[in-house]
Order: sequence, then structure tokens, then C-alpha cells
Amino acid sequence: MPSLEEIRRRFQNDHFATDATGVVIDSAEPGRAVCSLTLEERHMNENNVPMGGAVFTLADITCAVAANGYSEQITVSQQASITFLTPAKGKRLIAEAACLRSGRTTALYAVDIRDELGTYVAHATMNGYVINGSRP
Repeated sequence: MPSLEEIRRRFQNDHFATDATGVVIDSAEPGRAVCSLTLEERHMNENNVPMGGAVFTLADITCAVAANGYSEQITVSQQASITFLTPAKGKRLIAEAACLRSGRTTALYAVDIRDELGTYVAHATMNGYVINGSRP
């Protein structure tokens, strides 16, 4: 089973989430992951709250880590839905992804995004499609 550092190295190639956005993988286990994002000016929209795209990117990569971190198969996004509940009040977003159902070819994940103050910022559901084959 890969270590957290090995998972971080694998996902460092997800350049948009890690380099452009600054997402950090905090923890991972089979079917679950926690990632975070320290909010900066570049993440804010014209209303000075985190842009929906930044919040969605955090949810998306957290789901990807939960689905792929410990799997030899590759799961890709098939469908995603996010509901923005309230703007973040804090300076850091934390996303927690959990597998609700994993089948032979599809999977369903829930991702909850809160800030460090406990503000419930967004909820996402994401369907994954399991590609036959294994990682290179």
C-alpha cells in the first residue's frame, strides 16, 4: 500500500490543482481523502469570497485522491455536481471525500468542504467511471 508521501508524489502531476491552485493532500486511505487549500487573493472573486472554481477544484482533486490513491485501477470523473452553501469565513478550506458506493465500473463519492472555522461551504457528489486496466 502506498504511503501518503507516495500519493502526494503521484498527484503532484495534477498541475492545476497542486501548482496553480495550491491544494495540499492532508490524508488519504482507501476510499477516503482530506485535502486543503490556504486561501489567497488569487482564489477570490470580485465579491472577495472564494471563487466557485477554486472550491470545485479542491472537491475534484480530493475525490480523485480518494478514488485513485490506493487503487491500481484508474477512476475518472463521469459526472459532478456541487452545491455552494455559504461563503467561507476563514482562511483555509478543507475538503473531505468519502466513497459511498464502488462497483465494478462506477463509483459514487460525497465531498464536503468546510473552512477551518467549521463553516459548511459546499457539498459535492461525484460519479467516477472505472477504466479497465491498471496504472502505468
